Amino acid sequence: VQLGEAQKAGADLVFMPIYYTPASLILNQAKTMGYEPTFFGCDGMDGILTVEGFDTALAEGLTLMTPFDANASDEATQSFVAKYKEKTGIVPNQFAADAYDVICSLYQACVAGGVTPDMSASEINDILVGQFTSMTYDGLTGKGMTWKATGEVSKSPMAVVIKDGTYVSAE
Repeated sequence: VQLGEAQKAGADLVFMPIYYTPASLILNQAKTMGYEPTFFGCDGMDGILTVEGFDTALAEGLTLMTPFDANASDEATQSFVAKYKEKTGIVPNQFAADAYDVICSLYQACVAGGVTPDMSASEINDILVGQFTSMTYDGLTGKGMTWKATGEVSKSPMAVVIKDGTYVSAE
């Protein structure tokens, strides 16, 4: 219904703040309707090229914001991508990079805070809150990341465009 209304209104840009599986259905439906706007997504869209049975040609030109670009040329990204591909056979997406950064930033906070196995969960929690709200972290998904006391992370997003069935930096 919403896609039909957007087409009827002449919208030439459709923002999809959703994950890749439902987005793949919307892109398929748009093709069926003959509707060809520019589609723009968020970080949850990363992974659309690996949806089983999805015609990746439907995602051609899709732009999405993401904190990770597996094609980035920096050494840390290339090393992570190579090791991930070696172990899994696939190119990692933003979710894999986020998970890696979570573990590495947690390790950084534990080491800096002096966390030991004999501490109570409450003690560890207090140390981690103190560390995360005072540290910065350089990872795969952002440089100079910081955290608010409420838990939100602050990091700069990147944008990629799908061209010829692959993610390409939108810079």
